[in-house]
Amino acid sequence: MAQIQLTPAERKVHRALAHHLDPVVMIGGDGLTPAVLKEANAALSAHGLIKIRVLGDDRAARELIYQTLANELNAAPIQHIGKLLVLWRPIPEKEKTVDEDRMPGPRDFKVLKFSKRGGQRPEVKTLRVLGNQRLTSGGQIKRAKPKMKSIKKARHD
Repeated sequence: MAQIQLTPAERKVHRALAHHLDPVVMIGGDGLTPAVLKEANAALSAHGLIKIRVLGDDRAARELIYQTLANELNAAPIQHIGKLLVLWRPIPEKEKTVDEDRMPGPRDFKVLKFSKRGGQRPEVKTLRVLGNQRLTSGGQIKRAKPKMKSIKKARHD
C-alpha cells in the first residue's frame, strides 16, 4: 500500500489537532511486530489521527519504523518529533444497516396546561409517548391498542 500525500497546510492542521493527543500505541524493544501493526491499524480506523511512542533510542530505527508504518497502514506521516510519531488516515464511513422490523422509538411532546385562573402562565409539561401509545387532544396518554388480557383472567371478570 502507498502512503497518503498531504500538502504542508493539511499537515499543519493535523499537527495542531494531534498536539493534545496521548500516544495510543507503544513500540517496545521488539520493534515493529505484526501485533503492533494490527493495533495501529485498529487505532487509525477508530480515531483517524494517532500518536505512537517508540521506546528505542536509535533515531535511524525510529525513522525506518515511521516510514514502514505509513506505507503498511496506508497512512499519511504527519510528524516525527523525538520518540513520538503522528500518523493520519481518514476514518472509513460506517454502513448503516436498516432493520425492516424495527418499530419507532419514543417521542417527546410538549403539552401546555392552562391554569383555571386567567392571570397565570400555562404550565409546560414534557410527555414521552411510546410506540403503542397516542396523545389525546386533552394532553392525556392513551394506549393505541387495548392491553391484551389472558383467557383465564377474562373468565374471572
